[in-house]
Amino acid sequence: MMSMSRRRLGMGLASFLAAWALMACAGRGPVPAAPAAPRLAVYVGTYTGGGSHGIYRFELDPFSGAWTEPVLAGESENPSFLALHPNGRLLYAVNELSDFGGAATGAVSAFVIGAAGRLTLAGQQASGGADPCYLAVDRGGRNLLVANYSGGSVAVLPIGADGGLRPASAVRRHEGTGPNRERQGKAHAHTIVLDSAERFALAADLGSDRIFVYRYLAATGGLEPNRPGATELEPGSGPRHLAWHPSGSYVYAISELRSTVTAFRYDARGGTLEPFQVISTLPAGFSGQNTAAEVAVSPDGRFLYASNRGDDSLAWFMIDAATGALAPAGLVPSRGRTPRLFAIEPSGRWLLAANQDSDSVVVFRLDPATGRPEPVGRPLAISKPVSVLFAPPPR
Repeated sequence: MMSMSRRRLGMGLASFLAAWALMACAGRGPVPAAPAAPRLAVYVGTYTGGGSHGIYRFELDPFSGAWTEPVLAGESENPSFLALHPNGRLLYAVNELSDFGGAATGAVSAFVIGAAGRLTLAGQQASGGADPCYLAVDRGGRNLLVANYSGGSVAVLPIGADGGLRPASAVRRHEGTGPNRERQGKAHAHTIVLDSAERFALAADLGSDRIFVYRYLAATGGLEPNRPGATELEPGSGPRHLAWHPSGSYVYAISELRSTVTAFRYDARGGTLEPFQVISTLPAGFSGQNTAAEVAVSPDGRFLYASNRGDDSLAWFMIDAATGALAPAGLVPSRGRTPRLFAIEPSGRWLLAANQDSDSVVVFRLDPATGRPEPVGRPLAISKPVSVLFAPPPR
């Protein structure tokens, strides 16, 4: 039988842990992480020129949601979107610029992740178009794919054995316009993603209301137009980002200008898309100005999330396992202004949202039964946050 003193010790430890978790949820600032729950590294890409100087880093406790204060991990100009090398030892960032090296292009920077998560610049390469805004790295770490918004182009940058970037091996410039004269006077590539087999690359273009499809040639770093070469969306919708269902059978496109999500069936054999549903990200009766931004599917494939800039909210939907169809589940305030991008932690327990115009990142706990995001603690203060990236331990 346990002695009275040992029982009291156990009760005291339990009380301490309960109080520690309560303080974390109450938002009283960073608190120590539980020894059994290694903290996750989180990097935040920003727009610079104001209070930000580049890429910031903090740590998140996956048990409680407690976080450490953000610190500058590496200086960089407008590193608005981030991606990791599969080995976890290199980080890539766009430099969202219209001029690099005297040419009408932006750049991509490569960083080595060092002690305490600090970033050391390992080199830069032209992105193949102005204002790069999205990156993807293939599973083998052979190539980096980039979408250039103002340049209306997508490109492939080979990755060397040292993780450094080589000059573009392929650049594809989009053509097309849309009915929104202010935003769709020319092509604006906004995303490029690979399918699960890495046979095809899909690129959402806001300016032309199309999703372009390319055959991806990993060995040579090539992008060849597929047949058909693109899928049309509703005129004036402005497709922005794409999210895959874990099954690989469905892909979801969020349209910035109409604040909608379009669901597609995906044929992996031919790289073709078949739209079957369009659904609003906004509450019924909404009449203000809004532009949708990010879309993501939970790791278990049960829920889809979207961000609204204007309504300043996060919408979420239930996904039918048999059909991939979406059903509205609710909206919650983003607890800040202009929620740009967000990221879901790999276990599906946490969602971190970057509120660009209130200089904050907010931690949300995701209810495993309903998918509802619940805010935890106070917002983290980071100037002009745009994107959020979880970084696993290097291997």
